[in-house]
Amino acid sequence: MSSFSKAHTQFTLDLFQQLGKSKEENVFYSPFSITAALRLLLLGSKGNTAQQIREVLHLQEDTENTKEGSTHHVERSENVHLHFQELLTDLSKPTDAYQLKIANKFYGEKTFPFSREYVDAITKYYLANAESVDFVNDAEENEKRINSWVESQTNGKIKNLFPDGTLDSSTILVLVNAIYFKAEWDQKFYTNKTKEAEFWLTKDAQARILEIPYKGKDLSMIVLLPNEVEGLQKLEQQLTAEKLIKWMSSQNMENVEVNLHLPQFKMEKSYKLNSMLKAMGIVDAFNPRDADLSGLAEHRGPVVSEALHKSFVEVTEEGTEAAAATGLVTRVTSAPVQEQFHCNHPFLFFIKQSKTNSILFFGRVSSP
Repeated sequence: MSSFSKAHTQFTLDLFQQLGKSKEENVFYSPFSITAALRLLLLGSKGNTAQQIREVLHLQEDTENTKEGSTHHVERSENVHLHFQELLTDLSKPTDAYQLKIANKFYGEKTFPFSREYVDAITKYYLANAESVDFVNDAEENEKRINSWVESQTNGKIKNLFPDGTLDSSTILVLVNAIYFKAEWDQKFYTNKTKEAEFWLTKDAQARILEIPYKGKDLSMIVLLPNEVEGLQKLEQQLTAEKLIKWMSSQNMENVEVNLHLPQFKMEKSYKLNSMLKAMGIVDAFNPRDADLSGLAEHRGPVVSEALHKSFVEVTEEGTEAAAATGLVTRVTSAPVQEQFHCNHPFLFFIKQSKTNSILFFGRVSSP
């Protein structure tokens, strides 16, 4: 598994610990979308601000081998951004099997002296489009414009990422990532019908793990179902990045016949990430005194004022549709021949790319 996948899996669980503190609620988010937005910010960060973002994203391994003597931030962290560029390119390859669209966008105040190197770098590494806008005189209209772009990139599923009044005349920069996914199951299933699926029994987590591939088998959903009806909290407490990585490994899975009952469910979630990211360790970026985002600008750097995330998922008998957007505003054992896998009590699930085991979406279903 690549260093990115390991780091990303750990970040996914770190974030789930923050989002999932309420044990009674459903949770759904895209760690991939949030990672992309934070990496766009990292590209313009320096000093302790950059170090805090790297630590929260668990990117230390990727930066250890970069040139320590370099005076340019982008050069020092180029490995980190190159790895993500390769993944974005791979995920963006056209296919008839499913729809997966990932887009990054930079909206900068037209009077602010952004670094040309920064704008060029986000275009190169994150395939981001940069757009100059007038926040000073027309913040409200540009807020609508940005929301409209997010809605178009997510097939209408993510609306009003930025609530009315989020942007104002002091807004300097808005960094946005949007991700949209829609796919049919590799084998459609209906109630009380059996199908082939990947299956795992694990004693160390007191749960069963099922992998359900989507058409084309490049992407799949993994369901973590506690053995006990009330066992979700215990499963979450025992969940580690190492276990997830182990369970995602194809060598630990085998094809068996499964009598699968998976409920249809739909979720829409909105999260303000400021306090969660601070709790995880990204503190300076939100503090006007300590923020060092000088890599963004030729003369001075802004501060992050808002970090917002919205997500949507719908699972049906035919397949799955999911979308998410993140915006940063600156200011094992073998299974029997046939297994019963009835998701009739709370469970965890995530959608991943098979090639790199990169988690695109993660969620908890407490009440379908």
